[in-house]
Amino acid sequence: MTDVLFLRSDEISGLATVTEYVDAVRAGYEDRGRGGAAEPRTKLVSDDPGGICTGYLAMLPGVGAMGGYTYASGFGDQDSHFVLPIFEADSGRLAALLDGASMNPFKTGAAGAVGVDALAREDATTCAVIGSGAQARGQLRATATVRDFEEIRVFSPTPANRESFAAEFDARLDADVVAVDSSGAALSGADVVITATRASDPVFDDGDLEDGAHVTAIGQYTPGKNELPVETIARATYVPDLRERALQDAGSFLAALEAGAIDDDHVAAELGEVVAGTAEGRTSDDEVTVFDSGGTGIETVAAGWMLYRKAREEGLGRTIEFAPGSEALTGE
Repeated sequence: MTDVLFLRSDEISGLATVTEYVDAVRAGYEDRGRGGAAEPRTKLVSDDPGGICTGYLAMLPGVGAMGGYTYASGFGDQDSHFVLPIFEADSGRLAALLDGASMNPFKTGAAGAVGVDALAREDATTCAVIGSGAQARGQLRATATVRDFEEIRVFSPTPANRESFAAEFDARLDADVVAVDSSGAALSGADVVITATRASDPVFDDGDLEDGAHVTAIGQYTPGKNELPVETIARATYVPDLRERALQDAGSFLAALEAGAIDDDHVAAELGEVVAGTAEGRTSDDEVTVFDSGGTGIETVAAGWMLYRKAREEGLGRTIEFAPGSEALTGE
């Protein structure tokens, strides 16, 4: 039998700092840029009962881990459940099984922060956030570790939500965090823009986006989700998490393709290639850059491996037994 460490969601929550997530995910993307393997998500949809079952994989030999993230959402209980198996990359041994719900905003936020660190101007001091949910919080927590923001403006359509978001982060960060009543007010003079919504239509006007700004968008995870204007995609140095994913389900990219504003070659590089230094990202202070983050196994496996190692050091989790195929398939 194989001893496998099982980690509950509450054991994972608070186990690592935001900076540790960012460092782990950066290493994962660098590994991908140097030849690590990853595939876009597979999504299976049920109409009756309504729900989705989704999974994606990554193999990161430099990090030392491989595995996948599977979750079901909707169906009869109208909830979501996240499962993450982590395997050792050199031996193939199943090392850990994580209840991955509580890590989700942190690993996704870390991917956004790596995108900002790789693509935004070094002197960026002003940030706009469009959205006020858990993912927007995860993005800002992580992004604030890679740039020293002086001013952060947040907009979401519900006044109470943007006000509570601003109050929370004004107390948490050194920056001046304020709620504003429009996306245009948020984007005015912004060096970094974060969009974290479920919008089907663009959440800002391209004319409000300053030359030299960087945009991290995390709501482009299916063709019907379209946070960014066609004009923004067309004029930007466009960097997705995975090139194949952009062509498969990145909503704003596909909308720009359909409009004839770009072609398939508009992808400048994958984030991993920029992080690894095998491709260029930003080349001038006045260009607009976009990191399109729709979710991959890269950030998930890299963060999961980091959490597994920390849990072992701190004596967290419990051991469960898995039968390897050499035993289970033969019954010996």
